[in-house]
Amino acid sequence: MNCTWIRIKRGARPGFSPVRNNLTRNSAQYAGPVRDLVRGTPPPVRRGLRLTSGLKDFCQSLGFKSFPEVSNRAGAFSNGVSLIELLVVIAIIALLLSILSPSLGKAKSAAMRLKCAHNLKQIHLAMFMYLNGNNGTYPCAEDPVSNDPNNPYWLWMGRGWRSFVEPYLGGGIDANHPSVLFCPQDPVSKDNFESTSYAYSMAFYHSPEQIDNMNSVSDQWGDNNPPVHCVRQRSPNVARPSQKILIGEWLSNHLPVNGKDPGWWDWQGTRNYLFADGQVLFLEAAQIREANDGNPNPNLTRHGIRGIDWPR
Repeated sequence: MNCTWIRIKRGARPGFSPVRNNLTRNSAQYAGPVRDLVRGTPPPVRRGLRLTSGLKDFCQSLGFKSFPEVSNRAGAFSNGVSLIELLVVIAIIALLLSILSPSLGKAKSAAMRLKCAHNLKQIHLAMFMYLNGNNGTYPCAEDPVSNDPNNPYWLWMGRGWRSFVEPYLGGGIDANHPSVLFCPQDPVSKDNFESTSYAYSMAFYHSPEQIDNMNSVSDQWGDNNPPVHCVRQRSPNVARPSQKILIGEWLSNHLPVNGKDPGWWDWQGTRNYLFADGQVLFLEAAQIREANDGNPNPNLTRHGIRGIDWPR
């Protein structure tokens, strides 16, 4: 049998007379532990215990032969964690993650949308400087503007008009270094459109009369009809700059659509739009006015720069 450490009351005298089965008057504090010893149950081992000489003698009188050494170091008897407690903690963490994950996803999506909107703000500054250096005239060129017959593209496409604003965006812009011409949430343009996410309205390089005579996709791209000649448009002639879209995201980058995304030629999705006055708005396609081709298409705004795209 072992006799182990017992906590004593601070300030109490540790000694007592080792008379078998008879505690002295100053040993009442040992009544509980001693009762356990008599019953054969060792008292609990706790931090900060020490064996008194009187209690040692008393244990010997009861027949205990050995006295284990118990460390008094802090943390020597730290409690462990049960499996149930561990599982509860894991379950709580999993629950919190399931609650927070949608919010974190929405926050990330909102941050990406703001980044793409900020790109349009930078593009507006570049366009503003271009207008100042070109007598208030918007970029204009004959379509198609590419020299590669296997890869034709028109001025309104990002690959077409980027060369006009490139000097005002620091230069060196290409498919590998698109600068602010690429929206980070655009899943298509990096591989298909040389990392250009934004389209430029045809209404800014065709007269209102020309725009009103266009009413199909083939008038905007393709070989079915010969391209309409460029007619320079000046910024003072834009009737309502706060309601006419100048440049916008071609694809619905922030809200996937059903099937292949046809860009401005569809009523699905949401996009960031830059208006002629410099404001950037995040709008649903359904909020854009119907254009001459029956779509929410800033390319063919009814009456061109004399008309409006938003509000409906």
